[in-house]
Formats: sequence, C-alpha cells, structure tokens
Amino acid sequence: MTDETASDDTGPEDDTPEELGATPAAPQDDQPTRAGFVALIGEPNAGKSTLLNQMVGAKVSIVTHKVQTTRARIRGIAMHGPAQIVFVDTPGIFRPRRRLDRSMVAAAWGGASDADIVLVLIEAHRGLTDGTQAILDQLVQLGRGTPVALIINKIDRVKAEELLALSQKLNEAYPFAETFMISAMKGHGCQQLRGWLAKTLPESPWLYPEDQIADLPMRMIAAEITREKLTLRLHEEIPYQLTVETEGWEEKTDGSARIEQVVYVARQGHKGIVLGKGGETIKAVGQASRVELEEFMGRRVHLFLQVRVRENWENEAERYDEIGLNFRDGDEGRS
Repeated sequence: MTDETASDDTGPEDDTPEELGATPAAPQDDQPTRAGFVALIGEPNAGKSTLLNQMVGAKVSIVTHKVQTTRARIRGIAMHGPAQIVFVDTPGIFRPRRRLDRSMVAAAWGGASDADIVLVLIEAHRGLTDGTQAILDQLVQLGRGTPVALIINKIDRVKAEELLALSQKLNEAYPFAETFMISAMKGHGCQQLRGWLAKTLPESPWLYPEDQIADLPMRMIAAEITREKLTLRLHEEIPYQLTVETEGWEEKTDGSARIEQVVYVARQGHKGIVLGKGGETIKAVGQASRVELEEFMGRRVHLFLQVRVRENWENEAERYDEIGLNFRDGDEGRS
C-alpha cells in the first residue's frame, strides 16, 4: 500500500550512509583535545531530547509532548573549542511493564554506566518526584565516581526563589558535582553547561570527525522522523504500540533518494486508525516526514509508507535490532 507518489526514475542502489559526517579535522591550536560521552538521564518528558538538539545545534532526536517518545540511545555530537562532547540521549526512566519498556529502561541505565559524565534532568515545576528520587537512589548504588551534574530544566515555569529552594533540596538528596538551571527549549544556561562539560571531559583524541553531528545510520534517523510525525498525530496507546522501519533506500541518478518504510502496528484496528479515512492520516504523516527529511538531507526525497499488522512485533528480536535496543534486556527479572 503506497501512500505517497514517487518518481519512477531508476538509479543504482547504494548502501545507506551509516554516519552523518565527513572529514576528520584537528584543533588549530596547541590545547590538548578532550572527548567523551555525556549521558542525559531523567524521567520521561524531562527535556532530554530537546537539550540534545539544543546542544548539537540540529535536530538529531525526535521531540513530542508525549512521554516515553525516545526508545533507543541517540548520540549527538557537539564541538566546544578543543573538546568534542558526545551526548547520549536515553529513554526516560520509569517503572517498566512490557518487554519494550524494560529494554528502554535498560538502555537508559546502560548509557549512564558507560558515560564519562552523567546529567540528571528534572523539570523545575515538578520538583523532586518519586521517580527522580528513585533515579538518584540508583545512582548512589552504581557508585562509579563518575561526575554527575544536576540540570534543572524549564526554569521559566517557576519563580527564582523556588528554583533556589529546589536546588538546595536536590543537592541534599544527592552530591551533585555541579548544578545548572536551564531552559533547553530557549537555550538559556546551555552555553555555561557546554563550557563546563568541555573542561570536565577527559583528555582524549576526538572520537568522530569534527563536522559529524550524530552517530546513527540514516535509515534509523529516517524511521525516527516518521515515528515522530505518527506520535504527534495519533493518540492514546497507539503511538506506543507501533514501530517504523526503513526497508528500502535507493540513491537516484538525479541526486534524490527513494525511501520505503513500513509502519508495524500491533492490532488490525490500529491499522485503520493509522491509515485514516481514505488514507488521509498516513498521507499527512508521509508529507510531513518527507518535508523534514528533505530539509535534513538537503535534497529531494521520494517517501513511500506502508502499514502492516504484526501482532507480536514487541516480542521479535529483529524489531529491537532495528530500533537500537537489546531484546534480551527485556527479559523479566533481568537487571
């Protein structure tokens, strides 16, 4: 079922670019280079993806108003002087119920365990919630000596005196190395955070080319863009019970790209909702996704979407591989 028309031009097939980037470069002065991984952790919807995009200066992680949008670890790369900061956007940490949930939470803690610096994001207007306290308790148990900074986000939603009181309360709950008050959406406080990260990361050669901004296959980025558009249009449980995979990618002779994607849904009833009356919903999703893909890639895109029912996709290891999660991490009782 094709939901957008595309050019019939034929062209040579090519592997999808596995990274966004070009030529490595070196600093222009004698300062030692620094590089490392910075994990963003917090409850769902704390603003992790928004902060990642703000720090990188480009959209590399999808953002919606719905919780639990991020599923896998997304790496975005920012340069600050001689330092290369690799941000790892992790799924929100919550009490998991399904295999997919457990794999997502495991990915979040895996990102924190592997990081050189951990940033804990909390929403200023929500304060120290039970969920945030559980995250802090888990960090205490990890006890790796990794610098952990507190990031109080959405500061424009509370008064200054409330922010100071909240900061004190949170620092009493956990010995943070630093505290930053920011608005990830507006960029307030982000430059100070970037500077601290740059000087705190270990001395190291750069891990990626200087002009690379993300460490994800383009196939996955394209699928994530379409999943974002679906999440914004659909309601209730449906966005959480679907996944998007890029099944075909063809480089055309005119420089454009033909991209074929499949939206897997868990129930037959969901398929009708995703398609919409006369296919209007999936067509609108395809148009929005195509526009963003063209802007992101800087060239024309022919996007084809299909919707298929796959009732047990959440229990298929192959689906987890496609979205960058570990299937075994979803086993019940697995730590």
